[in-house]
Amino acid sequence: MSEITKLEALEILDSRGNPTVQVRATLASGVTGVAKVPSGASTGKREAVELRDDDPRRYAGKGVLKAVGHVSGEIQKAVKGIDAANQQLLDQKLLACDGTENKSRLGANAMLGVSVAAAKAAAAEKKVPLYVHLSANGQYSMPVPMLNVLNGGKHADNNVDFQEFMIAPAGASSFSEALRAAAETFHVLKKVLGKKGYSTAVGDEGGFAPQLRSNEEAMDLLLEAITKAGYKPGTEIGINLDPAASEFYEDGHYVFAKSDGSRRSSDEMVQLWDNWLNQYGVLFSLEDGLAEDDWKGWKNLTQRLGSKLQLVGDDVFVTNPKILQQGIKEGIANSVLIKLNQIGTVTETLECIELAKKNGYTAVISHRSGETDDTTIADLAVATGAGQIKTGSVCRGERVCKYNRLLEIEQELGSKARYAGADAYSKWRKG
Repeated sequence: MSEITKLEALEILDSRGNPTVQVRATLASGVTGVAKVPSGASTGKREAVELRDDDPRRYAGKGVLKAVGHVSGEIQKAVKGIDAANQQLLDQKLLACDGTENKSRLGANAMLGVSVAAAKAAAAEKKVPLYVHLSANGQYSMPVPMLNVLNGGKHADNNVDFQEFMIAPAGASSFSEALRAAAETFHVLKKVLGKKGYSTAVGDEGGFAPQLRSNEEAMDLLLEAITKAGYKPGTEIGINLDPAASEFYEDGHYVFAKSDGSRRSSDEMVQLWDNWLNQYGVLFSLEDGLAEDDWKGWKNLTQRLGSKLQLVGDDVFVTNPKILQQGIKEGIANSVLIKLNQIGTVTETLECIELAKKNGYTAVISHRSGETDDTTIADLAVATGAGQIKTGSVCRGERVCKYNRLLEIEQELGSKARYAGADAYSKWRKG
């Protein structure tokens, strides 16, 4: 009774007010699953293609009616009758149906909507939570939340070059205690900013986006907020960075156009991160510290800092198992960011996470800046035991719903709800 009998797609809006795809999968039993696909702002060049209509008369060309049409038309014909519980077969059929390397014909947004909706329907058919359905071995862990509380780069209209300054409450005893620590720090940060006369308006992911004197001041503000909230920086709460360096990489140099206009070579950027690591002593993780095209620089960065810091590849790997395998072979990074819509199917996402684990890389489950109220990534983080999740700040409903889902899962698991905590960074953090 778990065969797919019907697919329905709808053009909905994401958290930035742009169109995205919603898919409902109905099984022979009448059970349904619904998926809502996110969208990124700073995207890697090699991401799976998000199909847009390019019709200037609708949503400035960002409409997704083509993708919606593919779901209810060609894709539905191809997957009708497939057992939704057989995720690998379903996703293989989607890939064959599209027939392109980057999913540009049918659109990764259409394909992912079907892939996730089917997984949700299959879980509902079995009467189990999605994290149980997706788990390969029943070994669950609650992830360390990485909360983007200060925004810059493409996520905010300010003078901060680096995109995300995150707090990671790894020293907490449980996920719920970690979230409490993070929320308390977030509210203290708001007071700190207000007292200094800075704006407390928020960016795309719910973090504050003030005009600061420098990129370094963002670090100082976070340290002040963590301390004033009553927590110990670097032990109870660490700081994680996502500079999104590809966004300010121009002609072989890193240009800090939003702040002071300075230019740095690849070697100088590596030295900057080395300096920050030594200066602040609270950094747990650095994501996209160099650009996606700077593989030589990435190798240098990994050789110099890979034993001291989690180095996460986002744009450089784009959740693609083939590209990650190449990076592993060449000694690039030691962690991979996982975004479902970068690759376009559940199966390929799980393959990428498993490949990382087998090669000693960590995996960080992530949202996108254009989000929905879909909570799939919360279940995915628990199911795979990834140990870390990025899903924004503790404001904006499309961010908070993921945290609330994790609180529900923690309650469901009870004594089995092991919090990844400091273990998530044990390779790099000593003591």
